[in-house]
Amino acid sequence: MNRRLVRRLSAAPAYAFLTVLAIVSVFPLLWIVTSSFKGSGELANDPIGFWPTAFTFDHYTHVLFELGVLRNLGNSLVIALSTTVVTIFVSATGAYGIVRFFPRVGQRLTQVLISTYMFPPILLAVPYTLIMISLGLINTYAGLVLAYLSFSIPYAVWMLTAFYQTVPIEIEEAAQVDGAGRFRVFATIASPIVAPGIVATAIYTFINSFNEFLFALLFINNSDRMPISVALYSLSGSEVLDWGAMLAASVVVVVPSVFFFLLIQRYIAAGLSEGSVK
Repeated sequence: MNRRLVRRLSAAPAYAFLTVLAIVSVFPLLWIVTSSFKGSGELANDPIGFWPTAFTFDHYTHVLFELGVLRNLGNSLVIALSTTVVTIFVSATGAYGIVRFFPRVGQRLTQVLISTYMFPPILLAVPYTLIMISLGLINTYAGLVLAYLSFSIPYAVWMLTAFYQTVPIEIEEAAQVDGAGRFRVFATIASPIVAPGIVATAIYTFINSFNEFLFALLFINNSDRMPISVALYSLSGSEVLDWGAMLAASVVVVVPSVFFFLLIQRYIAAGLSEGSVK
């Protein structure tokens, strides 16, 4: 028997098991998508049915044009992108400075930075809220961005330090001999080499900022500036939950996120694998 055929037959159980796992994982998302096209009556009478008997776009019309979910989605994008840009610039320069100027204390410094993640966010909710009130940053993008930076920068510095440690010092010294300044070496030599790590860190920061809920709930109570995480929570009333609106809003948020992740997953894998090489 052909060896290739034997290998395929021996791997068949593993592929079958992975296929079942994939179907189980994807099924909830498919159920959300199909159920979002059900009418309100069908959702009440047959909530667990997979395929709608009659398709309707009423929930999407209600969510997009009456509730303004797209505006909330735009708010989340502005906040997450602002946090990501500032985090990457500050963390990249900080991590490079640690590696090149403070190599001996760099490891301990990054451990101190990452220790900030030991504290659950709920412990900082009250002091952060008081600070934002005193600064007049309640109901502003800047207030949320500042709060997110306090969590994202330490972790990003810790991640990027490992990436910049992989850059050979000989390459930078050769560039300096040719007349390149320190910042030019950082921007045009070191950073392009660790670009996959920077991209992976940026993606991680963006996802965390986009999905954050606690501080967004505390700092923003204006519906025009409300991010999507809080807007979805506001759809659940005190007594009655509008399942149709919740499902349609979830599809509007989740499905584009899934396709975005499928596009950028190779950059995450490349960044993580590069950071693991010393």
